[in-house]
Amino acid sequence: MLVHALKYRQQLAIAPVLAELLLETIRHQQSTDQPDLVIPMPLHPKRLQERGFNQAIEIGRHLSQQLRIQFCHDSCKRIKNTLPQAELPWKMRRDNVKKAFICNQNLSGMHVAIVDDVMTTGATLNELANQLRKQGACRITNWIVTRAQKERFWMQSDYCF
Repeated sequence: MLVHALKYRQQLAIAPVLAELLLETIRHQQSTDQPDLVIPMPLHPKRLQERGFNQAIEIGRHLSQQLRIQFCHDSCKRIKNTLPQAELPWKMRRDNVKKAFICNQNLSGMHVAIVDDVMTTGATLNELANQLRKQGACRITNWIVTRAQKERFWMQSDYCF
């Protein structure tokens, strides 16, 4: 149990470092249109309990403080305990995360930034973005720490999602 706790404490300690690296890129690429709200990618409560923290919350909290943008870690929930996306082929990933999220905040006319640690195919981000649009978000920006090699995960026919 102690080794488990130490492992996660080490992973948690790197969140500000990852956030600073992402912040550098955001500041370099950002236009004057800054998001109104930062929302971290939600974890299912079971996964959160196993892990002990949500890395997207830790990274997003740091980003929102540095950029002085409102941070809302509880406006969206993952209601479906999905299989790990990394173990699934692309076509199954979309179905795996379908209806996995609910959002309970009115986002009418808002520009929302979703924060996540890793993106492979984008299926999870796309599904959360769909929920944000249903709540009225007019623009959605994805802030991702790292991107998996697309050659490994995508085939040419998979570019349209």
